[in-house]
Amino acid sequence: MALIVSALSAIFIVATAANDTRGVNDAAITADGYPAHLSDYAFFTGLKARTPAARVMAYHLNTPLFSDYAEKYRYLYIPAGRTAKYEPDAVIDLPVGAALIKFFGYEQNGAYKPLETRVLLHRASGWVALPYVWNADGSDADLKRAGTRIPVTFTNTSGQQQSISYAVPNQNQCRECHGSDDVVTPIGPKIRNLNDGRQLQAMLAAHMLDRVPADAPRSVAWDDTSAPLEARARAYLESNCAHCHNPHGAASNSGLFLDWKESDPVTRGLLKRPVAAGRGSGGRDFDIDPGKPDDSIILYRMASTEPGVAMPELGRSVPHAEALALIRQWIAGMPSRTD
Repeated sequence: MALIVSALSAIFIVATAANDTRGVNDAAITADGYPAHLSDYAFFTGLKARTPAARVMAYHLNTPLFSDYAEKYRYLYIPAGRTAKYEPDAVIDLPVGAALIKFFGYEQNGAYKPLETRVLLHRASGWVALPYVWNADGSDADLKRAGTRIPVTFTNTSGQQQSISYAVPNQNQCRECHGSDDVVTPIGPKIRNLNDGRQLQAMLAAHMLDRVPADAPRSVAWDDTSAPLEARARAYLESNCAHCHNPHGAASNSGLFLDWKESDPVTRGLLKRPVAAGRGSGGRDFDIDPGKPDDSIILYRMASTEPGVAMPELGRSVPHAEALALIRQWIAGMPSRTD
């Protein structure tokens, strides 16, 4: 039986055709082991078309993580009879048996071509992250725990052809970004980043989220030019940097914390000297030198593609030109320090 989410959110597709009785393979999510193919989970009744099975919902983020201009499609699965719990300051609390599915790909010859699909599986023992690489005919994706590289050419935002060696992370690298106190955890679906005025209400209507308070926090979209500049810049840095740059992340020893709750300007980088940046500082003195974007380590590292200097360390091989312009404008508009 098809379950139709109300017009609150047209992007959510909760069920399949009424005559399709198949469901998600819950055992593939919760049992030990690593399914060999993406199709083994049955997240989609039509895998090539990404037609979601029952209880699989498409979602988007207000400000997503940049990944070499890859186009991403995100899905959430919650088993029947279970709900996620509202967490105002963190990722929604997803029950055991839940899964997050994310496609990465590019437009090729007028059609979307997925390169990889990553899954996060919530088992009784914790979260497991696995990368799947799509085969040549696009019929399925195969488990690649060791990761791989894929040559790809795409049209960039300037309308020019760009060729890169796209990196599919290995399972340990997944842990680097998704690690919090050395435990794998989701990082994207936080209430404020899901809250676009429709998605949370759609999840509530589908009985996949337990509550949505009227004052649920909401982050801006980094590319929404009608939003305040600082809010846009901080939203971008949180989504692209704060999963490591927080007190529990892989970069906790840096002392640079970029999550939205951080109120101390120095801890956020303003006139903060690097702790252990080494050559990553580029000879600059401060993570953010107010009024001086070219003297700011953050901008220098975001613009670099050099291993050991580039930030983020994983997930990109080219700079994000539009984000660089945003962070440059933000820093340039800050009152300069008095020497």
